[in-house]
Parts: sequence; structure tokens; C-alpha cells
Amino acid sequence: MSVFDMIRKTLLAGLGVQESVRTFIEDLVKKGELSDAEAAKLLRDWMAKAEQGALELERKINERVNKTLGMMNLPSRDDIARLERQIENLSRLLRESQPKR
Repeated sequence: MSVFDMIRKTLLAGLGVQESVRTFIEDLVKKGELSDAEAAKLLRDWMAKAEQGALELERKINERVNKTLGMMNLPSRDDIARLERQIENLSRLLRESQPKR
């Protein structure tokens, strides 16, 4: 199973959990165990925690991908941009050093 398959399954599971939580909270409101205001706060709190978890997952995935790319010794986007600037500078210097015809 690839990393992208795992991410996809995690996101789909997260969506299922979100719907389950929403249904559970709605049921509590219908039973009178929670007020609408309490339900809204509970849902907001849960969503904030879920978002924090998603951000943490994204950070960990980025770290893992960057570590893997580093081990592969591939140039970064910054490396390529730096080389492009150097090529442009060298090309300009070469054009300037050639006699005008």
C-alpha cells in the first residue's frame, strides 16, 4: 500500500467519523440531553481538534517525504531555482563579453 493510498483511506475514514459525530450530537439534541447551543459548541470543539489532528498528520507526512527525498539526494525546488539564476547570470556575462558585430 502506497503512502497516498494510506492518506486517502485516512481522509475517507475521517469523513466517516465526522458524519458519525454529527449524527451522535444530533441524536443527543433530539433526546434532550444537549441544548442546541451545547451541541454547536461540542461540534465546534470536535472540529477544531480534528483540524489540529489533520494539520499534525500533514506535518508528519511532509517531514517523512522530505526525509525520503533527502535520502534520495534529489535537488530541491530551491536548488533548481538557484541553478537557474546562476545559468541566467552566466549567459548574461557570456553575451556581454562577446564583441558586438
